[in-house]
Amino acid sequence: MTTIDNYRTNVENQWCPGCPNFGIQTALKRTLAELGLAPHEVCLVSGIGQAAKLPHYVRANVFNGLHGRAIPAAIGVHVANPALKTIVTSGDGDLYGEGGNHLLHAFRRNPDITVVVHDNRIYALTKGQGSPTTPRGEKTRLQFDGVEIDPAQMLATAIVHGCTFVARGFAGDIEGLAEILQRGIAHRGLALIDVIQPCITWGRQPIAWYRERIVPIPEDHDPTDRDRAIGLALDAVDSFPIGVLYEIPSGPTFAASYRDRVGNRPLHELERLDRPTIEEKLDRFIVRT
Repeated sequence: MTTIDNYRTNVENQWCPGCPNFGIQTALKRTLAELGLAPHEVCLVSGIGQAAKLPHYVRANVFNGLHGRAIPAAIGVHVANPALKTIVTSGDGDLYGEGGNHLLHAFRRNPDITVVVHDNRIYALTKGQGSPTTPRGEKTRLQFDGVEIDPAQMLATAIVHGCTFVARGFAGDIEGLAEILQRGIAHRGLALIDVIQPCITWGRQPIAWYRERIVPIPEDHDPTDRDRAIGLALDAVDSFPIGVLYEIPSGPTFAASYRDRVGNRPLHELERLDRPTIEEKLDRFIVRT
């Protein structure tokens, strides 16, 4: 039986003492154990940043890539080996900023992966610059007079572009976050989970400020109601509705037609194409006049 201890490592942690990232890490480990997934059945993918260090501290398969490039790497992992449960775990700067274009097109492609965003509304690794989710007017280490543009509304964007599972969690609520993670990881198709994760070093607001503004999504909320889900996503100016905002049955996932032909075996187990077959396929790309 898989337990949370199976995911422990001896890697020295570099996060600030008391960082809410620890809550996300604990919730994720608990989720993987409760889903009965062994470490070798999981692949954690990240980019660059404080949040992107999480895979270092979890015993599992890991790919730590370039800044903003976690999602294409994760899609490649999933296509190469769909037997792995592939989870992206990185920060709001990495996934919404540098990686925003990849995320936008991932909504369209609908790969069967989970994307967990540590959203502290700041670039923490580089000492406190404003990120895509920093509120207008908030002063940072770079925007001395306050951020002059509105924050990106990425959860609403995800819903508009057809992401079939969109949720928000809070790093200070490990039990509630674990429930959301479990539901998102079990969802077939792309699942986007934004986690409110206050930065205790560079953030402008203390954790208590966030706790006062965390509100559960109403019990009568219908997660298939697209317009209502968008409204809840846009409420996160001075309040943060927590829970599953939007969930609908997923359509075809990325590379589904390919997998229908070859099955769910990893690429290294598939038969190699012979030379005539390869030449026949390449011949289709030749423009003849």
